[in-house]
Amino acid sequence: MERELAQNVYDTPEFFERYSRLNRSVHGLDAAPEWPAIRVLLPDLGGRRIVDLGCGFGWFARWAATQGAAHVLGIDLSEKMLSRARAETADPAVQYVKADLESLELPEGAFDLAYSSLAFHYIEDFGRLVRTVFRALVPGANLVFTIEHPIYTAPTAPGWLVREDGRKTWPIDRYAVEGARITDWLAKGVVKQHRTLGTTLNTLIGAGFAIRHVQEWHPTPEQVAAQPALAEELERPMMLLVAAQR
Repeated sequence: MERELAQNVYDTPEFFERYSRLNRSVHGLDAAPEWPAIRVLLPDLGGRRIVDLGCGFGWFARWAATQGAAHVLGIDLSEKMLSRARAETADPAVQYVKADLESLELPEGAFDLAYSSLAFHYIEDFGRLVRTVFRALVPGANLVFTIEHPIYTAPTAPGWLVREDGRKTWPIDRYAVEGARITDWLAKGVVKQHRTLGTTLNTLIGAGFAIRHVQEWHPTPEQVAAQPALAEELERPMMLLVAAQR
């Protein structure tokens, strides 16, 4: 029996229109506050063969090409995202392919770096994907990815609560219970896959990866001073940054 395609909320008109207005969707990597922390985790990209898992509008793929990557394969399930990525990419070193990460097949030993930004928390069978990526990397190659932090994927609806002193708090709902969580983010009924921090890291280790860096990302004081709205990110980690090596 064929596996049902993963949720493709990014191709629904309401979601795509709202997602396209996000600051990071308009201005790219430099508008993502976590980008400076991610960039230091990346190896030198000169001559590298890279796969970008959940490439979206292609911001990272295009940037990697400017850093000297030999070839960048961007993979996404959303035709709307890929259409914009192709329209904004002129570099022949960048190629885009539509594929479902849940059932992804990659050639063995074909890549020197696997990268993913905020996509893996949509994947139900994370173990399968990690094993696929491991086989697709050459020995010594890197996997660098970001996901929504598991604290962020396990809130009690509607998320933030306001205390009597006016400060926001982020209540947690059944953190140890893994699986699908339904949230209203840009559209109603968006499905994300909640996994504990331990499950995420142990899945990587079980596939053969060595964990090189783990960061529960938060903004720097300088970033908060420049963008006061980022101060709420100090209340709970929203993103997890991971670097692993084959």
